[in-house]
Amino acid sequence: MTNKSTNHNVLYEVFVRSARGLEHKHVGSLRADSQEQALTYARDVYIRRSEGVSIWVVKSTHIHASQESDVANFYDPMDDKPYRHAQFISLPDAVNNM
Repeated sequence: MTNKSTNHNVLYEVFVRSARGLEHKHVGSLRADSQEQALTYARDVYIRRSEGVSIWVVKSTHIHASQESDVANFYDPMDDKPYRHAQFISLPDAVNNM
């Protein structure tokens, strides 16, 4: 008996857009043999009850992210720009919750 390969080797990250005009949000991960199969699996798992209007599947190996420990290298410190802090912004009385 030959063993057909059912091993889904490629890890995909799944992003779903819930409504037109909104952004895609990461909803989970899955393994599949191809992009088409990953889209099918994502549809079946993440939007089977019409929870979304668009799906993205991206190979995990194609995602490059910074680490929390690298934050100092990516962002200019705000301490030398106090005028950007919210304490210097005055809101009109009509705006009571922001």
